[in-house]
Amino acid sequence: MTIELLGILLIMGATMLLAVPLGRYLATIYRGDTSWSDFLAPLERLLFRLAGIDATREMRWQQHLLALLTINLLWFFWAMLVLTTQGSLPLNPDHNPSMPADQAFNTAISFLVNCNLQHYSGESGVTYFSQVFCLMFLQFVTAGTGMAACVVVFNALREGTTEKLGNFYNYFVKSITRVLLPLSLALALVLVFQGTPMTWEGKMSLVTVQGDTTAVSRGPAAALIGIKQLGTNGGGFFGVNSAHPLENPTYLTNALENMGILLIPMAMALALGYYLRRPRLGWMVFGVMTAGYLLLQLPTLYLEMHGNPALTAMGVDASQGALEGKEMRLGAPASALWAISTTVTSNGSVNAMHDSLMPLSGMNTLLGMMTNSFYGGVGVGFLNFFVFIIVAVFISGLLVGRTPELLGKKVEAREMKIAVIIALLHPLLILAGTALTAYLYARSPADYAGWLANPGYHGFSEMLYEFTSSAANNGSGFEGLGDNTPWWNISTGVVLLLARYLPIIGPVAIAGLLAAKKYTPESAGTLRLDTATFGLMVFFVIWIIAALAFFPALALGPLAEHVSIGY
Repeated sequence: MTIELLGILLIMGATMLLAVPLGRYLATIYRGDTSWSDFLAPLERLLFRLAGIDATREMRWQQHLLALLTINLLWFFWAMLVLTTQGSLPLNPDHNPSMPADQAFNTAISFLVNCNLQHYSGESGVTYFSQVFCLMFLQFVTAGTGMAACVVVFNALREGTTEKLGNFYNYFVKSITRVLLPLSLALALVLVFQGTPMTWEGKMSLVTVQGDTTAVSRGPAAALIGIKQLGTNGGGFFGVNSAHPLENPTYLTNALENMGILLIPMAMALALGYYLRRPRLGWMVFGVMTAGYLLLQLPTLYLEMHGNPALTAMGVDASQGALEGKEMRLGAPASALWAISTTVTSNGSVNAMHDSLMPLSGMNTLLGMMTNSFYGGVGVGFLNFFVFIIVAVFISGLLVGRTPELLGKKVEAREMKIAVIIALLHPLLILAGTALTAYLYARSPADYAGWLANPGYHGFSEMLYEFTSSAANNGSGFEGLGDNTPWWNISTGVVLLLARYLPIIGPVAIAGLLAAKKYTPESAGTLRLDTATFGLMVFFVIWIIAALAFFPALALGPLAEHVSIGY
């Protein structure tokens, strides 16, 4: 496995090296400085002219949120229309039917909030029209929405006092035309040359080596897979996502797709420092995020490489690691790398079945989503992290007997209340949803046996994972759960909505309130945010909140399962 570990080091090293220039580039385009991509400016001006938008008009934080919520509402209606009528629309060579209302609601909400929780299989659940003009469209615009909201917060953290925080539409369009589109196109081209289909043809009939006749699904897959990874969307073209040999054909595509998951979230953390011309601040944020990521990644690699002791006791060779639910062509280490990469971000794509991970590995994927701030989604990852910065600044100020200040702006009761509400919303949605679902199953297991095939510790983990994935806007799942039912479609849909928009509204509101406050230049007594000491403070605030909120639930699920198999 030495070669596989070297491959992991190469993937992570290359991603971090690429994140640095990309972070500089993001800061450049959002500040409006000259860049190589300025040749796209005429296209952007044309789009604004056609939409009747003045992209130079400065907006207050309330106007940013109004613009964001308005266009998201329009996209929801478009998605519902397409998904409930797709059986009658063109580009449906396999004659897939329209979705029922509850499934369409869940799918529309899921892609609208950048989650891509898929209660359907791509081969039979959607058409090519839906994949391209609905789902892939949402993958681009929702990623752009998160990035634009993040830049609004960047603006609020600049020196000085202002109520004007840039133009939402300007940041939104630039995120798509200058970042997401070119990167997605580059990744899609590599996928095509490696064997991923890009065609409008329907299923292809072929004869297997055993002499059986089967039909292989194909379609315009490469285009969707590029943005699925880079926009931390995660929704696969095929049912088993990047475990499918046509969605992830080779080790090269596996490496590039894994890099795509982490690249923009890493770069956004660094872009903060470059945008504010405080690079040390960006490196502090990046360092805390990376420390949290490694704390989950390294144990998971170890656990998956050493196999299942229960199988070893039966005489099964575990020299290649825990291979249940994994692709032999990729192996246990590459699957473990992907599992944590996809859950510390809001990506949610998979190259192995998370339901088959070792119990503690499954717990680490849960913790990646429960903390929801180690890299996170494109843009929104920093928004989640920003909430913990506010909490850490407030606690630090109280510890030294000074009024808490964030980059020259006083953090007072109003900002702190919003931060605490947003920080506690995440565990509330996860634990309340899981508790209610467990109650329903315990009260009448016969009525719900169709969706819970594992009623023990692992079954509880499956339910906990589904709500955690929804609340983190992740989209991955413990797929032993039968989740395409009215209960799961509607309950997770509600969680998706609340967990997407409130954690955007809260940080943007805090940023707007701080931006309007009097700016006080830093002095010798000012709490410096760009230090390792403050980074440690933020790190422990994140983990303490997560531990207090989630340890009892984890003890009932993955920890109990870990003990039960005698590891």
